This record gives sequence, structure tokens and C-alpha cells, in this order.
Amino acid sequence: MSTAARLRVGAGEAALFASDMHLGDHDPDTAAQFFSELEAQTPSLSHLFLLGDIFEAWVGDDQPDRVAAELAARIAALTDRGVHVAVMRGNRDFLLGTDTRAPAWPTRCGAVLLGDEEVLDLFGQRVLIAHGDAWCTDDEAYQRFRTEVRSPAWQQSFLSKPLAERLAIARHLREQSELSKQSNDLGDVNEGAVREALQAAGVRCVIHGHTHRPGRYPVPPSGERWVLPDWLARDGRRGMLRVDAEGWHLGR
Repeated sequence: MSTAARLRVGAGEAALFASDMHLGDHDPDTAAQFFSELEAQTPSLSHLFLLGDIFEAWVGDDQPDRVAAELAARIAALTDRGVHVAVMRGNRDFLLGTDTRAPAWPTRCGAVLLGDEEVLDLFGQRVLIAHGDAWCTDDEAYQRFRTEVRSPAWQQSFLSKPLAERLAIARHLREQSELSKQSNDLGDVNEGAVREALQAAGVRCVIHGHTHRPGRYPVPPSGERWVLPDWLARDGRRGMLRVDAEGWHLGR
């Protein structure tokens, strides 16, 4: 199944977009909610795009996570039926598919791993998709961290550590991230950065996640961005974007 086929949605097809589910064994309720919604949507689905932060944390493709295994099985069942499934890395699962010591998680379930930004053909309209964290340029500390952990040297060093140590480091990074969010509100995208990305891609529309601010927003002078919801069962947060012949539908 070619990457080009996964990035083109046309007549008689339907695409579903989701991000920021933060799945893991730590939160079975959110996982159950997401799996239930995915199952309800799939009978008429041709394409599924998961745009990062699929998992709460990802320390390597050898991660022993039952929820990740269940999602892989569900995706494998979709791809066996001919559904095109593509996934992106987010800021919580930036190591997805990078560990060469184990079969890559996307490969195991039949999905294709996309780059940080991709352009789709949605019913003849060119649309940019991304996780969105790279456009949060006002948060300079996070951007420095992002550059560091995306470097091959950092990733090779991290993945060489024992699994227990990697899991402990991931917990510490999540705790630091939560403290940072409490002390500032720099988590939204920078409009100028989004505008530059749209211009570079030659498009007027973008779909992204990361910010937990779902909705449809203008990008002056003539663009727009669709922001996907995050998921947390105990707070009632959930939602997906469906694009089909009848239009764009952002469910929350």
C-alpha cells in the first residue's frame, strides 16, 4: 500500500483524524472510550490519520503496553480490510518507530509512519497535516527540548538504556512538563509560524492537534486551521474530525 494512496481521499471515501489520545495502561477508561468511538466510525471509513500523542509516553518500540498492543491489533484489522492508516509522532511519542532493535510499532500493525508535516489531497483540496508542536514557537524552552530529543545522538543514547530506566526518565519528563504548564500558557501555536508553514506547503488549510484547543480557526489573510480535541475520559474530553463527501465534521 503506497504512501501516496494513504494521502489521497476521493469520491466514495471518508477520512477520520484524531490526536492527543494519550493512550496507555495508566488510563483504561480513555482507551476504552477511544476504541469504542473508533469502532463506531470504521464501517464507512477508508482512511485513518492519527496525528501524534497517540500514547501518553513512548520509550521505544519494545514498550510493554497492553493498550498499545490492543490498538495495534485494531489497526491491523483495519488495514487487512483495506483501510489506509497513517500515524505521526507527537511530543509524547516522538520515539515511535525509531528503535531499530525491535520491529517498528507502525510496521507491526500495517500503518505507515508519516513525517512531521504532510500534504493530503482531500476531495481535491490540498491540506497540510501535522501534530502542531513545532509551531508553538513562543515556548522557547520547549523548542530547545524538542530539538535535543529529536537528534539522532540523543535518541541513540536514550534507547541504549535499560527499559526500566527509560520508563523512569519518561515519568520524570512528564512531571516536569506538567509543572511547566502550570507556570505558563505558551502551549498554543504561533500564528506567524502556521502562516509560514501554509505558505511553504502551498496550501490554505491545516489540520493539527497538540494544543488541546479544538475548533476551526482563521489564519489571515485567507487560511484556516482545524484543531483536533484531546482525550480524557474522566473530564469528558474526546472528539475526532471526519471528512467525507458531505463535508467536514468536528465531533466533541
